Amino acid sequence: MRLISSLLLSAALLSSAATGQDYPSRPVRIVVPYAPGGVTDIAARIVGNKLSEFWKQQVVIENRAGGGGVIGTEAVAKATPDGYTLLVGTVSEFAITHHLYAKFPLNPLKDFAPVLLVSDTPLMFAAHASAPFNTVSEMMAYANAQPGGLAFSSPGNGTLNHLTGERFAFETRTKMLHVPYKGGGPAGAAIASGEVPVGLVAASSAIAFIKSGRAKAIAVTAARRIPLGPDWPTVAESGVPGFEASNWVAMVAPAGTPRDIIAKINADANRALKMPDVRERLAAGGAEAVGSTPEELAAKIRDDSERYGKTVGLLKLKLD
Repeated sequence: MRLISSLLLSAALLSSAATGQDYPSRPVRIVVPYAPGGVTDIAARIVGNKLSEFWKQQVVIENRAGGGGVIGTEAVAKATPDGYTLLVGTVSEFAITHHLYAKFPLNPLKDFAPVLLVSDTPLMFAAHASAPFNTVSEMMAYANAQPGGLAFSSPGNGTLNHLTGERFAFETRTKMLHVPYKGGGPAGAAIASGEVPVGLVAASSAIAFIKSGRAKAIAVTAARRIPLGPDWPTVAESGVPGFEASNWVAMVAPAGTPRDIIAKINADANRALKMPDVRERLAAGGAEAVGSTPEELAAKIRDDSERYGKTVGLLKLKLD
């Protein structure tokens, strides 16, 4: 009996090793739970292209937008845990959204196997070029003069952008009206078209419109000014001391994905994030390449989930 058990254990270990060694032997799918064009989509495509080069296998980016990121995120949680379906999502999916619903189909702390942190991007208030305000204080005064408040776009309900806008309104006593879209790209386009007067988006979702003159920067939510727009003031220096928010992007796999496969993806994705062309392309959109171990990402998800859960409770923010 002991001999049989030993043989079975040896076979399992050999099978596990072969799994990691052979991975990937077919195309890999990376799900992005937002529409194309936003910070998550851009990061997934930049890293995905490098992984495709390393692996000599196609890495397909699949945009599954809707539900403030929930639809695509849930699809990955239910996928076969074999390393061939991955999720590139934001702090929203992993640490915020589940606090906003009384009944939620996912537990980010249990349903995913962390792989690595990919990037970090500050948010910004960007306005339509014709908006009658140019600074944070002018924006606040204009908002409070409107009967229904100032409409602002975000990539969706429950996103960090949404939560940050609600927090800004609460802390500054400014009347704001949230208008959700299906990703940073559409939220930025809504600003440029004048569909909404202002938006709280990643710099990558607004920079093209700012450069073309269709939108203008009001302020960034970083602790200090960013290289992408050194003339853009921070919200903190614009009269709201201590106000800061940053949108990190991470890669995860379905829970139960073999550890050796997680280790391979982690090593190769970290390798990609250290490459100068990858760092430059992310920086062009206002993002900073990060990289991490799976354990570091797991700790960040736990810590930020606790922190943002308290913020949601303070704001008494709930979604149906």
